[in-house]
Amino acid sequence: MKKRNATAAVIGAGDYIGAAIAKRFAAEGFTIFAGRRNADKLAPLVRDVESAGGRIVARGLDARKEDDIVAFLRAADEHAPLEVCIFNVGANVNFPLLDTTERVFRKVWEMACYAGFLSAREAARLMLPRGRGCIFFTGATASVRGGVGYAAFASAKFGLRAVAQSGARELGPRNIHVAHLIIDAGVDTAWVRDRIREREGDAALKNLAPGRLMDPASVGEAYWQLYQQPRDAWTFEQEIRPYGEKW
Repeated sequence: MKKRNATAAVIGAGDYIGAAIAKRFAAEGFTIFAGRRNADKLAPLVRDVESAGGRIVARGLDARKEDDIVAFLRAADEHAPLEVCIFNVGANVNFPLLDTTERVFRKVWEMACYAGFLSAREAARLMLPRGRGCIFFTGATASVRGGVGYAAFASAKFGLRAVAQSGARELGPRNIHVAHLIIDAGVDTAWVRDRIREREGDAALKNLAPGRLMDPASVGEAYWQLYQQPRDAWTFEQEIRPYGEKW
């Protein structure tokens, strides 16, 4: 494995998508700075990355807190130049409109939109003096379509997409690649499988149609491909979905 003098920060390094992104970039020699609310839950990711010969620093952070994001990204940049920042915080909830409390709506917005703004701003501050870097955002179907029960989540994801689009137009001419990845599918996680079991029963879970769920590793690979794009052919927005997904 070639070691790079560069870090890749994964904000929202959860057990599935975030972990897969971290592993993919670690395999390419980046030092990974992985952050999530509960630092103890990063132990399996640290073990996997290090056992494969990679380098990783695990930190607890609340991405909704400005001081936490500033400190996290500055620490990453001090370790080695911050080359990639990936914002991958989730916050997917489903409530009927009349059952969506003010607290839920505000909390989802803080997690999925406001935290993304903070992450992008601080990453840009570190990357612009060097004139290079990548800032990537994880989007969802809800980024472009408000579904039944998704008033809180979709509004936050719409907002995150706007942050990304504005950032791409502002920072692209200064050699900072900003991209928004829309995951238009269920990803194969424990949470998604639990929702399928609740809605459709155990039999449906045991007989999932091929191509229904996306492998988290495929998301990691999509981000790696975005990172490798030449400057004269940058993608801002990319949609990915399994071959069996209807759209």
